[in-house]
Amino acid sequence: MENDPLPRLDTDVKHLRNALLSYCRLKPGEIWYDPSGQHIVACGDSCASKFIQSLFSVNKAKLAVHDPPYNLVMFEKQTADEFINWCRLWVDNSFQILDDDSALYIWLGADQNDNFQPLPQFMMMMSETEFLSRSFISMRNQRGYGTQKNWMAVRQELLYYTKGSPEFIVQYTNIPKILRGYYKEVNGQVTENIERGKSPTIRPGNIWVDIQQVFYRMEENVNGCYGQKPLKSIERIIEASSSKGDIVTDFFAHSGTTLLACEKTQRSCVTIEIDPVFAEITIRRLEHFRNTGKTGWQASNPFASELRKLNKKELEKIGVITL
Repeated sequence: MENDPLPRLDTDVKHLRNALLSYCRLKPGEIWYDPSGQHIVACGDSCASKFIQSLFSVNKAKLAVHDPPYNLVMFEKQTADEFINWCRLWVDNSFQILDDDSALYIWLGADQNDNFQPLPQFMMMMSETEFLSRSFISMRNQRGYGTQKNWMAVRQELLYYTKGSPEFIVQYTNIPKILRGYYKEVNGQVTENIERGKSPTIRPGNIWVDIQQVFYRMEENVNGCYGQKPLKSIERIIEASSSKGDIVTDFFAHSGTTLLACEKTQRSCVTIEIDPVFAEITIRRLEHFRNTGKTGWQASNPFASELRKLNKKELEKIGVITL
């Protein structure tokens, strides 16, 4: 297994970021069009309404899946109020470019050591929009951060909203049905839930316990990208709330998971990323998948080929100690 570690790229690693920028093909305001015509990666601000609307001038999206940086906007911490005011802008932009019948999913954290912000503030803000709340989903992590004086934090919150009345396609997990009960008379015969079910496995519900969080030993890992969402979780959302050929959008591309999930499920993706480094990672991840069939770099990273050309002194200067 290759071992090309990178530090967390959404923190202040100035020298490394400056080095990586020289390898990025997009500058702010520029757009990469997939040669196959299927996807778009735009380097820009999700709050810039004219820029966002220009990307959807022909067709609107049927689904938006957003994973905003919690209380951190371009490396600067925000207060809860500042964060919510910022969220209002991209939420409004999402409403404008979504189809009349469409779905919106938002990953959002809750700081249990600081009054669970910004989750309650965000929920209240969303109650003032035209989106309709549908479900509050929790994805359970296998690992978490804990303390001997509190419950270990292992959940990730996912909010599901709709605009209009979009179709919802029921999904199933790989977890077999093992609990019997819920007896009901059907056509004069008493049946229980396993007999009536359409699948031998259970539906996910709003508590997801069957998805492995991403860590360095997994193929889909993108080194340097903190808080990367599992590919399986995004595929589940896409398959439940869109159809093949639909446009799916993601205003915070990060490691490019939504783009890759769209590629695998035969949807078109329009994804936006304000940071040229993450926009480049998103493009490279798609190209890497098409060239190798691999969903990530495991313990390596998207810029490994360029960084290997640097000597030890140059690597240390930009903050890459071992490569």
